[in-house]
Amino acid sequence: MNYTILRYPNVFGPRQNPHGEAGVNAIFIGMMLEGKTPKIFGTGTAVRDYIYVGDVVAANIIAMTKGDKNIYNLGWGRGISVNEIYKILQKLLKFKNPPIYAEARAGEIERVYLDAAKAKKELGWEPKVTYEEGLQKTIDWFREKKKAGK
Repeated sequence: MNYTILRYPNVFGPRQNPHGEAGVNAIFIGMMLEGKTPKIFGTGTAVRDYIYVGDVVAANIIAMTKGDKNIYNLGWGRGISVNEIYKILQKLLKFKNPPIYAEARAGEIERVYLDAAKAKKELGWEPKVTYEEGLQKTIDWFREKKKAGK
């Protein structure tokens, strides 16, 4: 049986649902565009490896013909904290309000980021869209959606 397993970090980008508990990027963008101040649970120092959806699509296309019977991590290999996300979005959206901090959620993992060196070496894949570029593309999509009244 042919297979290739790709392990994704936190995927974000246009069309991500800003409602619910998953997707801090989409949640924060949606709220900030509405003038609402998002909550940061805990100290905001928990880090995750965020990857733009287009980079995940590219990895999946490559994996259709390469990497048989292997497992690969995707990602940048570095964590971005919730506090950093908030600051970057404040700058990109010109949002002035400081975050609201709330009690930490039980069971929250402090650090999650992946080493994608094997994917680069064996598949020739590496992420291309920086976190900030991906956020801007996501913001642009949310703004277009809002303009269209959807």
